[in-house]
Amino acid sequence: MEWTGARYADGPTAEVHTWIDAAPAQVWALVSDIELMPRMSPELQSVEWLDGRSGPAPGARFVGRSKHEALGEWATTSHIVEYEPSRVLAWAVEDPQHPTAIWRFTLEPQDGGTLLREWMQMGPARSGLSFAIDRMPEKEQKIVFVRMREFEANMTTTLEAIKKLAENAQTSEEASR
Repeated sequence: MEWTGARYADGPTAEVHTWIDAAPAQVWALVSDIELMPRMSPELQSVEWLDGRSGPAPGARFVGRSKHEALGEWATTSHIVEYEPSRVLAWAVEDPQHPTAIWRFTLEPQDGGTLLREWMQMGPARSGLSFAIDRMPEKEQKIVFVRMREFEANMTTTLEAIKKLAENAQTSEEASR
């Protein structure tokens, strides 16, 4: 990630992608199982569906609990804002009309496998990062840059784990034929 000089109010984004040697439906089964995500993320500790839900659907809500060395521990409620099975899953953190962040997975068939992208946008609503910026406003651009790099690194780790699970499942399936 290159230095952008972005400020929080700019709504900075990060995106990573990988090609997976598995069909979109197989990758979707992993991506849409958000309770699996804490196993793939260095920051996300747990995820729990709310309102009696057991999986994603438009408007479904879940609580994510996270932990970060510098930012501490926190919990957020996210709302599914885009849901197209085997194609798109996105959620807004806290208020869907004015979120603290938006996260999105997109899947597209490519070369007999799946191109998987993970994208996120910070803001526009205040988040935990806003408190660090409030304490050191002169360092806002550096704080935002460092946090976006962390997001990018964590997202890369998540996609690598999804790729490994999907491709291992693919290999097991082929072996059993």
